[in-house]
Amino acid sequence: MHLVDITMFYAAEGGGVSTYLNAKARWLSRYGWARHTIFSPNVSADPADRSGPASLVQVPAVSLPGINGYRMPVSVAAAVRLLRAARPDLVEAGDAGHCAWAALRLRQRLGIPAIAFYHSDLPRLLRNRFGNAVSHGSCKYLAHLYREFDTVLAPSRLMVHQLADMGVAHALHQPLGIDSDTFHPSRRCDTLRAELGLPAHTRLLVYAGRFTADKKLPVLIEAVRKLGHPYHLLLVGGGNPLPHHPQLSFMPFKRSQRELAAVLASCDVLVHPGDCETFGLIVLEAMACGLPVVGTNGGGVAELVDEQTGLLARPDDVDSLAGAIEAIYGRDMAQLGANARRKAHEQYDWSQIFPQLMHRYGSLLASRPDKHHMMEHICVTD
Repeated sequence: MHLVDITMFYAAEGGGVSTYLNAKARWLSRYGWARHTIFSPNVSADPADRSGPASLVQVPAVSLPGINGYRMPVSVAAAVRLLRAARPDLVEAGDAGHCAWAALRLRQRLGIPAIAFYHSDLPRLLRNRFGNAVSHGSCKYLAHLYREFDTVLAPSRLMVHQLADMGVAHALHQPLGIDSDTFHPSRRCDTLRAELGLPAHTRLLVYAGRFTADKKLPVLIEAVRKLGHPYHLLLVGGGNPLPHHPQLSFMPFKRSQRELAAVLASCDVLVHPGDCETFGLIVLEAMACGLPVVGTNGGGVAELVDEQTGLLARPDDVDSLAGAIEAIYGRDMAQLGANARRKAHEQYDWSQIFPQLMHRYGSLLASRPDKHHMMEHICVTD
């Protein structure tokens, strides 16, 4: 059995799609019945630069401005040639561009199931950047594309509803997950404030992720400035340049999940101001570390955070975000953190999520008589 993922959103620099695919590779490697290969334009051609359980194949690509450092395949045909040589039994496409069309062409030629995973809220991203007309056009495009797939998966119920509104009626809710052993409150390091040169009484907020326009970081930074001392924001990641301010500290992207977990667990609250998230994996990772969360009621994050685990602010509203940050310190922070940890561990650990995904794979493979035995093996594996 050979399972293949192809996406332009897989890269060494991380991100939610990379985390999902790396976790899938680790989970599958624990069993001997399935090979797993990730095809991406953003992996190194040098095997010495690769690590982890996944088998990686570089797709020929070009760099384009405006896509956050990701590279785009040079053609659908080039990707199809590489995929066809791998002879997969099932292919999953993790973006709505060339990789998706390559997966569909492979499905047509080999007769294998093709799944699309809707990782990015493309219409909202385009509306924020280019306006309603471009966003509306993207909805028509996505409807045309995704109707061709056997199954479309979306990580939040909100995205399932959005796809249905576009005309993609067969989308299914498939949440992502976290490694709740790696992301754990025990990772806390009590010296972080001292390492940042901050007083012990500092109210330490953390954001982790890409520094891109859709994350709405200027709103967060302005909210922290408005709150003043003793609030301090630690920004972990990279991307667009951000202003420097005495209430801000910066850390580079943490490739090691253990290192990221140690940083998260050593702060007070994760603040995530974006409203374009289809899911919000970093939110779950912080919750698993025992952190309450302040997010917004726009996007998929609102499905993860409730009154027992954090607070939600209005999107693009500095005053609302500042008020939520201030208000959460008036709550029982220890209880909020314990609730967050419990929810992340019990509902979203990968050990809960990947069996769900394998059942979805199995139901598609069941339609191929020669794969019936493999389908049964997938469905009973836990």
